[in-house]
Amino acid sequence: MAVTPEHPAPGPRDEPTVAAFFDVDNTIIRGASAFHLARALYQREFFGILDLVALATHQCRYLLMGENKRQIDRVRSRALSIVAGHSVAEVVAIGEEVYDQVLELRIFPGTKRLLDEHLAAGHEVWLVSATPLEIGDLLARRLGATGALGTIAEHEDGIYTGRLVGDMMHGRAKALGVAALAERRGIDLAASYAYGDSLNDLTMMQAVGHPCVINPDARLRRHAARLGWPVREFRGVRNRAARRSATTLSWAGAAWAAGLVVRQLHRTLRGR
Repeated sequence: MAVTPEHPAPGPRDEPTVAAFFDVDNTIIRGASAFHLARALYQREFFGILDLVALATHQCRYLLMGENKRQIDRVRSRALSIVAGHSVAEVVAIGEEVYDQVLELRIFPGTKRLLDEHLAAGHEVWLVSATPLEIGDLLARRLGATGALGTIAEHEDGIYTGRLVGDMMHGRAKALGVAALAERRGIDLAASYAYGDSLNDLTMMQAVGHPCVINPDARLRRHAARLGWPVREFRGVRNRAARRSATTLSWAGAAWAAGLVVRQLHRTLRGR
């Protein structure tokens, strides 16, 4: 977890600070923001066809067996190896392009209104996502939020080393990050809010006094119903149907990656 340098801890206050913590993917932005960034990196030859196959293989394992720490560690290592040797400025510039061309068009207006309402009420607003911290900061800046908590990829002299600082901002790490931030900035978690779309956001939502689920998957929807948590749905009928077909699309993506490899091997052998 890290607090962005642009947002140091505030000085003493008479009253505790209230904050709202937002997950990003499928909560603020429709779909996976990392997918669009990865596609842009692939187009700029940050990684090759074998890396694409490895990522597709991890996706297939996730679809078959679900998520586990070993899988997360493997995906994390692969992602870090992709940016190793590249500059932070280069990745941020690509992120800016991806936001302007894709992500800005995929923001849920309902979630954006909610975020703006918190800001208007004088609350701090923090994005909490497994996405790289630099991309989280970019999103926070564009949305007018206070800052972001994200996964920190180590860099020296502005160049990524391929190593991670701390844990990936995922699952329980989100709650730990929020708690550390609250301690540093004097945030009253009992009076604060948290928003997420899946069980990966559960510990973060349990850490505050006002949890609310947005565009939930089936498991989180059931959990919210048991606890009586409020549910906000901003996707519309068409987008909910699209989410139900996400598994099919993921398999199609894996097949597409495999097809690319087969065609590449065929061209190589034919050239020989």
